[in-house]
Amino acid sequence: MVHQRKVALAGSAYLELVSGVVQLRPEDAMFDAMLRGWRAQQKARGLQDETVDDRERLIRRFHEFANDYPWQWTPAHMDEWSVCLTGEKHLAPSTIRGYQGIVRLFSEFVIDSRYGWVPACEEAFGAFPVAICHEWNTIPHLQDYEGSPEARPFTREELQRFLDYADDQVDRAVRAKRKGALAAHRDATLFKVVYGWGLRRTETSKLDVVDFGRNPQAPQFGRYGTLNVRYGKAKKGQQPRRRNVLSVMDWAVEAVADYVENVRPRFGFPDHPALWITERGGRLQPGSINDRF
Repeated sequence: MVHQRKVALAGSAYLELVSGVVQLRPEDAMFDAMLRGWRAQQKARGLQDETVDDRERLIRRFHEFANDYPWQWTPAHMDEWSVCLTGEKHLAPSTIRGYQGIVRLFSEFVIDSRYGWVPACEEAFGAFPVAICHEWNTIPHLQDYEGSPEARPFTREELQRFLDYADDQVDRAVRAKRKGALAAHRDATLFKVVYGWGLRRTETSKLDVVDFGRNPQAPQFGRYGTLNVRYGKAKKGQQPRRRNVLSVMDWAVEAVADYVENVRPRFGFPDHPALWITERGGRLQPGSINDRF
């Protein structure tokens, strides 16, 4: 007779539940084991800790709202939660859909027969988890952009006024001999780089001086002919995406070259790699970019 060895997937009940141990709070122990298993399953797929942590916190919030355990959840719990998110918390449809998607992922994990949580719950509690997210009680993704229709980009005239105003702040600080002149010059240049290379806030914050390089097809830009964006927007749980952006606006290149060569050294931190540094020698964070904008 040939015996087949039992192979358990990462995240399975077989690996997460300790047999022969009597739990003082068996429901809580089972729920915690499910979350540990889901974490192991996601980590095995290469997801980042931050993503896994955020998902677990959301599932715990849903558990508190439902006041029941996953083997007691029903589609009605999802209905009530969605109504609360919409009518009481007034969250955006895209945010609610994201939350629903996380609950759907967890629900699909615990009902997947490969992981063994259904028979484990049935044996322990006489009940088992079922699918609670369906087309009729979740928000579908029907369009790429779901922002307010009132939101729009700057017109060219508005953009020019904004950049001129940022430059004026530098001139005012210099004339007044204020301490913030260097920071004002840094911010004015930062906004030009955001526009000139089409960057997001985090991409901008994470830039280092060495991320600029030469482009043989545009020698007129010197060492600022291309920009290596190392922290591009990633898919959920994955590593940041890299991309190279070619320089096309001579005025933006002139601004960043002047900043790197004449302004940034005056902050006094020559060994710091960041392009945008603070007066105390730190890296300018995305939230600070919001504040300055």
